[in-house]
Amino acid sequence: MSVAAAAPGRTRAFLRLVMIEHSVFALPFAYIAALTAMFRDNGRMHWRELILVTVCMVGLRTFAMAANRIIDREIDSRNPRTAGRELVTGAVSMRTAYTGSAIALLVFLGSAAALNPLCLLLAPIAVVPMVVYPYGKRFTDFPHAILGIAQAMGPIGAWLAVTGTWSWDAVVLGLAVGVWIGGFDLIFGCQDVAADRAEGVRSVPARFGIAGALYGARACHVVTTGLLAWYAVRTDAGPAFWVGLAVVACAFVYEHSIVKPGDLSRLNRAFFSTNGFVGISLFAFALLDLVIRGLGV
Repeated sequence: MSVAAAAPGRTRAFLRLVMIEHSVFALPFAYIAALTAMFRDNGRMHWRELILVTVCMVGLRTFAMAANRIIDREIDSRNPRTAGRELVTGAVSMRTAYTGSAIALLVFLGSAAALNPLCLLLAPIAVVPMVVYPYGKRFTDFPHAILGIAQAMGPIGAWLAVTGTWSWDAVVLGLAVGVWIGGFDLIFGCQDVAADRAEGVRSVPARFGIAGALYGARACHVVTTGLLAWYAVRTDAGPAFWVGLAVVACAFVYEHSIVKPGDLSRLNRAFFSTNGFVGISLFAFALLDLVIRGLGV
């Protein structure tokens, strides 16, 4: 195999490793924060900042996923569900994983520097929970909360990227995202209860059982809905945003109706399809609301 052919193959395998398509979960909320900040700033989209926010988000998430896979490769090898992951099978070498994660981290830091000095100054803080999260399952029953903290920084960082100043509105949106993602991570973790208990991996489902985890996820998504409503009030959102929030609430109801303690057969539909829909649909309605209110391109 030629070097030219091998490089694209390694790249595709690395992108599978980090599940690049899952950027759809948190990225729409970063856009909501950034566009709201732009609307408040001068009523127009700042395309440069929007592109850099995208690069920042994708770069940091890629680094986080690569670090997660590297740190968890031994645990993954002993779990039937994850034994086929690329680092376990050898489809991606450790060298490629380390190189890819380093490049992603440099992309994140470089794009943060291109935004403003405050973003660069705070960028290392955003990296910390990304690395701590995979270790969380080794010392706490609540690693999902660490993931939530990591994801909550997306909207906060996006607002900082546009304005260079702190915003409590962005904090409220960030909390909504963090609680939402922490909640659906509880659902996702239910499929690994037997393997986690056998290996001593800690999580809410392993500690409190599937039923307890699903009740916790429901509570998280009720809180998420409340925080999104609070964000809407704080930012004077219009009717379109509220319609979007109603759609999200219905999606949450559907998600929790198809996953039950005795039936996890539709867990992937709840985790991937429904939660992807939540982010994209709320962003679409939030964008429509901002355009109606006067956001220009």
